[in-house]
This record gives sequence, structure tokens and C-alpha cells, in this order.
Amino acid sequence: MKLYHGSYTEINVINLKKAKPYKDFGRAFYLTKYYEQAKIWANRLGGEHKKGGIITEFEFNEYAYEDESLKVLKFDEYNEQWFDFIVFNRSKLNSTHEYDIVEGPVADDDVTRQIDTFLVGKITKEEFLEELKFHKPTHQIAFCTLESLQMLEKVKKKQFVNDIDDIITQLMVTEFNLTEAQTIDIYFQSKTYGKLIDENTEFSKKDWQEVYELLKTELKYN
Repeated sequence: MKLYHGSYTEINVINLKKAKPYKDFGRAFYLTKYYEQAKIWANRLGGEHKKGGIITEFEFNEYAYEDESLKVLKFDEYNEQWFDFIVFNRSKLNSTHEYDIVEGPVADDDVTRQIDTFLVGKITKEEFLEELKFHKPTHQIAFCTLESLQMLEKVKKKQFVNDIDDIITQLMVTEFNLTEAQTIDIYFQSKTYGKLIDENTEFSKKDWQEVYELLKTELKYN
């Protein structure tokens, strides 16, 4: 699975000691499967540090879900269990949990404001969860331990790949009448893109026109 981390700098070494506590899923290294979401994170952090945002791409070994040596907690949607876990981790009385990897929706700015409203007693938990039914899909996966980080591998892209990314995504927006967010998610999750960044394939020798035609063929039959 391709995962993305948005920041103000490229991530070459993951240091959990630099991770901030009291986040949604605790102190951890956070990524998302949505490129557009990582882009938002990158732009925000880049602005805070007066730099351009940078997205670092990783390959996640999904064997982690089956590895009995790792404790994985996964929330498929906003629900009461997710809410309780978020509140637990954001409480300064509870700074740690027992999981290696935690995956689920994000408590973004709007959700955080609603959590604060609940904590001061202005809405009930039931009212809070009812509103979340209409919230747009989000995703984050937190790597909380050194053991879990072994399931991540940084994807090293050469400059020509970055150039092809820009050309193809711009063409897709125009040709398929897609939004930028839709285009980014489709392209970066495609098998064609996976082959493009795989140094063991011959895709690195193809020009962007041929790569684009292969992508369109893939999308046609999927």
C-alpha cells in the first residue's frame, strides 16, 4: 500500500522521539493513503515553517495486519470506539497505549471543535456521532513503535518520475473532467504508477506519452 507523509521537509529517517504526544492515535509517525490529504498537511506545515511543503512517499507492507507480533487497531469508520480512543489519547492523563499500529479516520479541525464542544457538555456523544455520518472520508495510519516502522519503506523517486507525475495528472484533470483530488488519488493508487517507480521494471525507459496510454488502458478495464 502506498502511504504519504506531508511535512515541511523530506523524511529520510523516522525518529519517534520527535513525535508529538496527545495526537489522535498517540505519539507516532502519521501517514495517509490519500495523497491530497498529505498535500494539505504539507502545505500547512510548510506555511508554519515558511517553507514549501514536501510529501514523502512510503510503501507499507500489509503483512503487518497478519503479523502476530504486532498489535494493530483499525477503525473502518467514525464510531463510538474511535471517539473514545481519540479522547483517551488527547487526554494528558493518558499519554500511551498498547498498540503498534493504529488506523482510522482523522479528527480534523472541524471534528476537533466538535470534540471540544462535547467535552464541555454542550452536545451529547450521540449528537456528535450523528454529525460525523456526514463528514467527508479521511484516513490516517499511526506507526507507534520501532517494530511497526519495520513495515515501512521509503519510495525513492527519480526526478523524471516527478516530471511525469505532473504532466499526467494535469492531462487527467482535463481529459477525464476530474477534480485535482480525484486525479491524484486515482493516479497514485494505479498499478501503472506502481510500475513506474519500481526500478525492477522497464517503465523507467518509457516516455510519458507511453506511460499515459498504459494508464488509460488500465483505467478502462478497471
